[in-house]
Amino acid sequence: MRLVADNVSVARGGHIFFSGISFSLEAGEALVVSGPNGVGKSTFLRVLAGLLPDAEGSVKLDGAEFETAAEGAHYLGHRNGMKAELTVRENLEFWRNFMSLSDGDGSNRCVEVNEAVAMVGLDGLDHLPYGYLSAGQKRRIAMARLLTAYRPLWILDEPTAALDTQSQEMFSGLVANHLGSGGMVVAATHHALGLINTRHLVLTPDAPAVLSSDDPFAAGAPA
Repeated sequence: MRLVADNVSVARGGHIFFSGISFSLEAGEALVVSGPNGVGKSTFLRVLAGLLPDAEGSVKLDGAEFETAAEGAHYLGHRNGMKAELTVRENLEFWRNFMSLSDGDGSNRCVEVNEAVAMVGLDGLDHLPYGYLSAGQKRRIAMARLLTAYRPLWILDEPTAALDTQSQEMFSGLVANHLGSGGMVVAATHHALGLINTRHLVLTPDAPAVLSSDDPFAAGAPA
């Protein structure tokens, strides 16, 4: 399985952010997208997730039982996609049922709600209304959603926002497990995510996008 982006152009409101972005991501690989505010990172991720049309080019998921890359993806944006008045369990059960797969399409990789809540370090809080949680807890429950319904591709926009150091380490572990089981991750960030063996797409205003194995967050990397 692999994610293939071919000559993708990213546009919004008639403004072209970038054009000619091409890459392929194999099972078990992660792509970290970085760059300054307003450069188009979130727009690029929304194009990959099928939430915005690409100006040109194509995005596809080869070797999977999904018709489009969007169908094979979880998208976690700046908003967590949860209802404040519903309990944690009710929110996660909704997403599990909404994104359920038939047997043979990865349903055996789904995690039960109580186990997913425990995996993000919030065991015993599933009965609480989601709106009662702190910002960091809300983000962790949003991550639990990725576990309750299997998708091979995780598209994550600033996934560690509002997380403390311990929770960031938990996130890195979740991603490592996903990659270790053959999943793929595309994440946009302003900070190092604690991932290893990743590729990097660096977006810079008025310059071509640069795909590299060099970590822009490593000590000594150019600003």
